[in-house]
Amino acid sequence: MKTAIVVTAGHSDKDPGAVGQGTTEAAVALEFRNLVAERLAARGVEVITDGAGAVNLPLGDAMALVARGVVAVEFHCNAAAAEQATGVESISLPAQKELCQQLSAAVAGALGLRVRGNAGWIDQSQSHRGRLGYVQAGGIICELFFLSNASDYAAYQENKEACADAVANLLAEQLV
Repeated sequence: MKTAIVVTAGHSDKDPGAVGQGTTEAAVALEFRNLVAERLAARGVEVITDGAGAVNLPLGDAMALVARGVVAVEFHCNAAAAEQATGVESISLPAQKELCQQLSAAVAGALGLRVRGNAGWIDQSQSHRGRLGYVQAGGIICELFFLSNASDYAAYQENKEACADAVANLLAEQLV
């Protein structure tokens, strides 16, 4: 029986992802992965990550971890040419729709943002990104906010601790 939660950071030490607001998507994802992992561990939850501290392993390594958890979530940031694009969404296969909606609602509530898609869920088959390896492996991709939006980034900076608490609480509930 699986007893762990997998949390991973999008991109890797070598791929910065989106760039905006003086930072990179990989840096935000790494920071948030660490915040959530710390909170889960403090609750006595077994946590599996794609690295510790400043280490963010490549996607292939993160994908290999998905099957080891009750649930696996990888954190990312959206970006768009339109600087006003905003919101939170999570991408998964249909079986995880409800959890994605709850995850997006938890992030949006903590950051004061809106949810996008189907109440915060994007079916991978409906995503402009196409088939995503992490999702195909059974994981969820959580797009925390738009890094291209200065207000979204400010909301994250002001509320990231509360956001990590909300996400860790939701993920810990998956073990019950």
